[in-house]
Order: sequence, then structure tokens, then C-alpha cells
Amino acid sequence: MLFPVYWMVAVSLTPADRMRKSPPDLIPLTPTFDGYARVLREQLPYFGTSLLVGLGVVAVTLVLAAPAGYALAKLRPPGRAPLTFILLVAQMIPGIIMALGFYSVYVRLGITNTVWGLILADSTIAVPFAVLVLTAFMSSVPDELLQAARIDGAGPVRAFWSVVLPASRNGVVTVALFAFLWAWSDFLFAATLDGGGALKPLTLGIYRYIGNNNQEWNAIMATAVVASVPAAVLLVLAQRFVAAGVTAGAVKD
Repeated sequence: MLFPVYWMVAVSLTPADRMRKSPPDLIPLTPTFDGYARVLREQLPYFGTSLLVGLGVVAVTLVLAAPAGYALAKLRPPGRAPLTFILLVAQMIPGIIMALGFYSVYVRLGITNTVWGLILADSTIAVPFAVLVLTAFMSSVPDELLQAARIDGAGPVRAFWSVVLPASRNGVVTVALFAFLWAWSDFLFAATLDGGGALKPLTLGIYRYIGNNNQEWNAIMATAVVASVPAAVLLVLAQRFVAAGVTAGAVKD
């Protein structure tokens, strides 16, 4: 499982004149950092766009999913079961179908090739998942805490903000992390909705090194290595929160 990761790093250090050597060098004998120099010289704007899109998707996801999860878990509105089923079905729709639908709508509205349009599209993947995870997590918050809050005079909004949301920290971190990673690694929506924009995400930045007759593999792999660093750091830092968040609601007392 780790060999492709190693090979990505090895190819990123391989000089261009040894890229098609047969058999290939398992260890770069004459490593070069030309690919990484190109990343720092050419790819930084793409990194900035991907970071902007990722943070925007996280913000939209949390603003929509946290109140929705609270309502489904604790307020129990009419139609709760059908809505949960719709959220499950929404995750089964192929991404290409959603991308084509968004493209048709975006063309009519004139909002293709915009960062905020890409944020909106990526959020449609993250929000249903986030609602389901937060609903399961917030269901595990004891009702006694909410009853105590109501006795102290807190309404539903105050109880959500002061009691349920802090108690659901692990779930919030989990959905925020997955939302960011989905946006960070998205290629389908980016190529369909933002292929000609001035601000392109990193996945399209990598694609610029792939031509009809030439593939600059050391630059491609160097960009992939650098792009993997933020995701790896976030996963390491949030590991314990994610481990608690993805198992929330799986066991009932």
C-alpha cells in the first residue's frame, strides 16, 4: 500500500533523462530537485486557490450541516426519516451527473470559472455526509444536558450553540477535515466548472504538465508530493478527533 507513495517520491527526484530508463531505478541514483523548484515557481497560485476553495467548502458545510444535524438529532422535526433517506440517496449520485447538471445551470447564470461557484459545487458532496455524521454524533449528547439548559432559560438556538456544538467537537472536526480533503483533491468539478478560470485549483495545476506528446513526470510527482503534505499534516493532527467522530452513534447504551 505504501509503495505507490514511495514511487511518487522517487519519480519526483528522478532526472528527466532517466525517466524512461528500462528497467527503472528503484532508488534515484542521481536525484534532482528540479521538479520541486518548478512547483515553487509555477504552482503556488494553484495552491492558494485550492486552499481558498477548501476553506470555503468547510465554512459552507459547517454552517449548513451543524444546525441540520442538531435539528434531526434533537428537535426531531416531521419528515425526519424521509429527509435522512434523501441525504443517503444524494451521496449515491455519480459525480459526473452532478457536474454536468451544475455546468448547465452555471452557464445559464454566467457563473462558470468562479471560485465561489466551485465552492458551492464541492459543498454538495460534503454537506449530506456532514449532516449524517453530525446527526449521529449529536444524538449521543445526553438529553439531560438540554433539559438543564432549558431550565436555565436557554432556547433551542442557545442550547445548540452553548451545549450541543461544544459537546460535538469531534464530529465537527471530522466533517470539517473530510470536507477540506474532498475540496482539496477535487478534479471533476474543477475541470468541468473552472477549467478556463483565472484562478485554477491545484488538481488542474498538475494537469498542465500532461501534454499530448510529453508528460513531465518529475514535475507532476513533485507537485503531488507537495500537495499531499497539507492533507497528511491535517490527518495526523486530527487523528484522535476523527477516530472518535466516525464511530459516534455506532453504539447505543
